[in-house]
Amino acid sequence: MAAGADPFGAKSVEVLGGIKAKVSRLDTLERAGLTELARLPYSIRVLLENLLRNAGDGFVTEDDVLEVAKWSPSGLFLREIPFRPTRVLLQDFTGVPCVVDLAALRSAVARLGGEPCVVDPAVPVDLIVDHSVQVDFHGAPDALARNMALEIERNRERYELLRWSQEQFERLTVFPPGVGICHQVNLEFLSSVVSLEQHDGEFEAFPGTVIGTDSHTTMINGLGVLGWGVGGIEAEAVMLGRPYFMLPPSVVGVRLTGRLRPKVTATDLVLTLTELLRSVGVVGRFVEYFGPGCSTLSLPDRATVANMAPEYGATTGFFPVDRTNLDYMLQTNRSAQLIARVEAYCRLQGLFRGDEGVDPDYSDVVELDLAEVEPSLAGPKRPQDRVPLARVGDSFTDALPALAAAAGRETGEPREAEFCLSYGSTSICDGAVVIAAITSCTNTSNPAAMITAALVARNAVEHGLAVKPWVKTSLAPGSRVVTEYLKQADLLAPLEALGFHVVGYGCSTCIGNSGPLEPVISEAIQLQDLAVAAVVSGNRNFEGRVHPLVRANYLASPGLVVAFALAGTVSSDLTHEPLGRNSEGTEVFLADVWPSDEEVEEILSTVVRAELYKDAYAEALEGDRMWAQIPVPEGDLFRFDPDSTYVREPPFLEGVPPEPEPLRDIEDARILGIFGDSVTTDHISPAGSIPVDGPAGTYLVSKGVKEADFNTFGARRGNHEVMMRGTFANVRIRNHMLHGKEGGLTVLHPSGRILPIFDAAMAYAEEEVPLVVFAGKEYGTGSSRDYAAKGPALLGVRAVIAESFERIHRGNLVGMGILPLEFAPGENAAILGLTGEETISVLGIRSGPVPRATLQVEADGVGGLRRFSVTARLDSEVEVEYYRHGGILPRVLRQLIGEASCGGHLPE
Repeated sequence: MAAGADPFGAKSVEVLGGIKAKVSRLDTLERAGLTELARLPYSIRVLLENLLRNAGDGFVTEDDVLEVAKWSPSGLFLREIPFRPTRVLLQDFTGVPCVVDLAALRSAVARLGGEPCVVDPAVPVDLIVDHSVQVDFHGAPDALARNMALEIERNRERYELLRWSQEQFERLTVFPPGVGICHQVNLEFLSSVVSLEQHDGEFEAFPGTVIGTDSHTTMINGLGVLGWGVGGIEAEAVMLGRPYFMLPPSVVGVRLTGRLRPKVTATDLVLTLTELLRSVGVVGRFVEYFGPGCSTLSLPDRATVANMAPEYGATTGFFPVDRTNLDYMLQTNRSAQLIARVEAYCRLQGLFRGDEGVDPDYSDVVELDLAEVEPSLAGPKRPQDRVPLARVGDSFTDALPALAAAAGRETGEPREAEFCLSYGSTSICDGAVVIAAITSCTNTSNPAAMITAALVARNAVEHGLAVKPWVKTSLAPGSRVVTEYLKQADLLAPLEALGFHVVGYGCSTCIGNSGPLEPVISEAIQLQDLAVAAVVSGNRNFEGRVHPLVRANYLASPGLVVAFALAGTVSSDLTHEPLGRNSEGTEVFLADVWPSDEEVEEILSTVVRAELYKDAYAEALEGDRMWAQIPVPEGDLFRFDPDSTYVREPPFLEGVPPEPEPLRDIEDARILGIFGDSVTTDHISPAGSIPVDGPAGTYLVSKGVKEADFNTFGARRGNHEVMMRGTFANVRIRNHMLHGKEGGLTVLHPSGRILPIFDAAMAYAEEEVPLVVFAGKEYGTGSSRDYAAKGPALLGVRAVIAESFERIHRGNLVGMGILPLEFAPGENAAILGLTGEETISVLGIRSGPVPRATLQVEADGVGGLRRFSVTARLDSEVEVEYYRHGGILPRVLRQLIGEASCGGHLPE
């Protein structure tokens, strides 16, 4: 059936906001007796429209539409559907590797005699440079300018690639540094909620949908736009015209009732939900919010909750469109015509939520009374480990033995005074807050949260308080709008008085770009093995993420970040103990400086206006003088510099034959590592600083790069040589082959030598020995970074055998040709007695796996031959196809070679 076909007769022309547009009417299916729309979750209705509109395009069939039309709460869906997102959202850490791969695809197509220009995004792609700014300078008026200048200097080679891509790829838009974080720009500016496209002189309207290469793409669910994070490799397939293949999800409904109590923030709410939903188990499922409590939440509050869907394990955290959405769109300078179109379309299609009417059916329902939420933090290691504010000190004390042991101390008892670092009459000891960062992502898109923090700062200054001198403070707003409304409310100055100067508009500390601590503090932490803390308003606090020397990391609202900066420690109870004393010796408490909700609301209504958003985004694509001076390479092929330490042509497409080779079993592989539960993508592929004494640091030094110019792993993702050396190189990762010793080391067998994982992998590669990795539960949780799969693939890893996988990372492994294998329930490496000295064979691959096939593993070691069964987590026929081709990129390349000329669609 040709593209544009309408097998269900669902397309009709409607007037939406004064424009006639074609609409694929969902009620057509209802009138035909194929579904009951009111019973479907709103997120499922969006998926159903997507299929209905694209039915007959060569990918989507009538059966796909019928599969989702019959969605039921108890259904077990085994048939995958081809979902076609409207847009792709990239940030630079994950986006640069995507652009590198696109450029490499062009080179590979040219080498095989094809036309390079066939490699061009088929859907709009927005790439926002927001992950490269580091907090090198802070606590000073010129911190922003100096950090941005250093960012341009460090990343010039990467930015040349991005400027080339902006010129070469027709549907790729690059937002330069300094605009804001991708999720907030998406929320405030990019998303139209209902899209309008013109084909052959006719308009067509449909729900805007998005996938992104950052797991927190889910923030846009707060605006009623269905979207989630995927692996960069999967995103590239969508960019090149393929659908995103997925199983219809089960949908957990979260019924919200009541209203948040005074002085309880959206951060407190999302930390409560993260704890709650992790306990319920929503991994791989949609979460959809409903109930009267939804109407009490502002749109930014909803975005805060939606943002942390990856932390509570869900694919999405969806809030349907309602009156609150329309009000927010007006506030953020969306046109009256667009707002009218959104309302008319959503009402027409049954996508407009109201407190009245019938609630949809859900696979499971979880209830939360908003009035039960209390001020909270999460930590010291995981976002789901919520701690009531009153118990933060106790939580640190409870965690101290483990933190101290990890730091190399013989005892977990608090250190005596002589082991602490003196600052005048005060000492830095265990629990000292050395980083307090109001950092982008979860909270800086929320004006109420930011104004609350600024009022805490103002009141603290008026009470004569100051931030403790050992605390590194920073403010990284998610967009320039934040700075403007704080200025207009006269609230930026008190933040600056406490050292919270703007350091950049980007992810900064949340991604690990926290910059250096003062040398005297770093030396004291290392000399005395101190367990110090960070308090950040981000969404992730995994080990080694914020700063390699910081053992305890707590997530908090921006207001509490300011409070803990004043207190200087996480060892106290801020509900009863003072933040500090003023110059007269008077104790000042948190209750003395925390503002009322009424004061926050009054300021909000005065300063947060549409004009601010209009001005902030008027020249968003222009960039500053430094960006404009970066040269733009010419030609439809990017000239990769073999001497570059930032951007290298990756080897993934070298020597790809016209047809895939036959599948083979994995035979006599060695074990590269045995890891435990909750190994994150930060552990597998760190984004932060590059140790000078590690394989990546050694490589950079050999290339003449000074340590001061190392930048970060995240910034060097365009260079596979750096990234493969950084794989499994997190300073906090623990390989059980070394009995819990921290760091990226392993045992080389049969010699028994202890080596960095990269060096061991290269030694195995010289002998052509394949590798496997063992892990526990939730392997690959965290950020959707593709090098957590690309790196192991470059090291020679052929399979990962784990108790369970995080959704995005499992897909990335498949996309790189690595076989994800799941233990049978109740089994793991420890139970099976594996030590790491065994050779591993995986049998049954050569016969051609089917989705979720059962394969046999043989482990041959000193204890004899052990056999056990595993499930191949190739969850669909498409994933089997990708694995057969050696990954997504070889599969796409083989398709592109069949493309006759530029400007057409990929062959089916």
